[in-house]
Amino acid sequence: MPADDTAGTGPRTARPSVRKRFLAAVPSLAPPSLAPPPLALPGVATGAATGPAWPPGLALRGRTPGAAVRRAPAVRGRAAGPGVRPPRPPRGNRVRRMYERARRAWDRPLTAYYLIFGAGLLLTVLGLVMVYSASMIKALELSLPGSYFFRKQFLAAVIGSGLMLLASRMPGKLHRALSYPLLVGAVFLMVLVQVPGIGHAVNGNQNWIYLGGPFQLQPSEFGKLALILWGADLLARKQDKRLLTQWKHLLVPLVPVAFMLLGLIMLGGDMGTAIILTAILFGLLWLAGAPTRLFGAVLGVALTLGFILIKTSSNRMSRLACIGATDPGPNDQCWQAVHGIYALASGGWFGSGLGASVEKWGQLPEPHTDFIFAITGEELGLAGTLSVLALFAALGYAGIRVAGRTEDPFVRYAAGGVTTWITAQAVVNVGAVLGLLPIAGVPLPLFSYGGSALLPTMFAVGLLIAFAREDPAAKAALAMRRPGVRWKTMRRRVTKRPSGER
Repeated sequence: MPADDTAGTGPRTARPSVRKRFLAAVPSLAPPSLAPPPLALPGVATGAATGPAWPPGLALRGRTPGAAVRRAPAVRGRAAGPGVRPPRPPRGNRVRRMYERARRAWDRPLTAYYLIFGAGLLLTVLGLVMVYSASMIKALELSLPGSYFFRKQFLAAVIGSGLMLLASRMPGKLHRALSYPLLVGAVFLMVLVQVPGIGHAVNGNQNWIYLGGPFQLQPSEFGKLALILWGADLLARKQDKRLLTQWKHLLVPLVPVAFMLLGLIMLGGDMGTAIILTAILFGLLWLAGAPTRLFGAVLGVALTLGFILIKTSSNRMSRLACIGATDPGPNDQCWQAVHGIYALASGGWFGSGLGASVEKWGQLPEPHTDFIFAITGEELGLAGTLSVLALFAALGYAGIRVAGRTEDPFVRYAAGGVTTWITAQAVVNVGAVLGLLPIAGVPLPLFSYGGSALLPTMFAVGLLIAFAREDPAAKAALAMRRPGVRWKTMRRRVTKRPSGER
């Protein structure tokens, strides 16, 4: 008998073809005529164990009948239905992204360049506005035109802008070459101040030279710039020869020359300028890495000399006694300090308005020079004074950044010296107006009236701009912004086509 495994007792059923079995297993590949009807059928009976009893021929795409329907996971941040608000991202992540974006923008190569240029320009322009507002009444009291002091300051600002542009374009070698002639010229002029008939005394301090007409010169302001450039060149050359590890080379001849300048300044009685010059000296020693003992010894000598000079002068003792004063006192010795506080207190949040100051009408002496910050607080309020302080803070930060990121020792010492000069003088002036420091008689850099103070300060800002431009990353970023470089870059990217191609 032939072997037949299909033989059985029951009738033989015909098996479906392979194509029908495949289409039944995968209904998504069925032709359009075999597409199943919609799934949602109301009133369909359901079984106990197998789920809904679908009509014949109805199947779930990709699933067997009776299987549980799996829902798609909800997309994060998308509404689950109408009227449902999407979940907000965590606040910490948003703040973190904003912080990272600000940090990346702050770390760009040209940040210091733009901060120095922008802060210096804004301080100069705002200073011109406040000089015009604060000096108008003073000029009328002296029977002069109301814009007399403003015109002189504007002329000095124009000349200073040329000096700033010149300094920003000069190479570092030329800066170093100018250090010695500038120091010799400053010392010569400071000696001429003490010659009778040439030097002139203002407010008890003999530190001016008349140039003819309404113009006069204060050589001690140029002595600050001369000490910075000469000291930076001296320390840079000694660092190249690895001599700064010896205390003799660290002090000599830097400290003797600085004390010579201080002696010439103190002969005229200008202790405020002497304080700023001392701060510049300590800034250079700090940048040179002076040991703590050596630094403390020089600081002790300076403090001892300062104490003796203050103790032997009744005028300086009276200024020291006016710190924190709220009353003019006997003989009105604290009149200027107290009325500076009055001006700041009456300004409020946003001031009384530009030109609407009351204290400049004869109540506050020197409203356009030493106490111009008080007039700014009275007319522009707390918002104006904080804006001025923010500009000085930005300028100081940019100078520290330039000094900290360079590899050239001369740039480090010069940038650090200029930053110390501007920030220390701003702190002394603002501290005196606020009643926290004695009145030193120093102007607010780039802001107060005075061409002799404005010209070397703008040249120093030009130095910082030049140093910021010399940074390799900043130099590359500036080179990419030139039109010629862009055109060359675009031309390099274009490939030549064959002669017959169109």
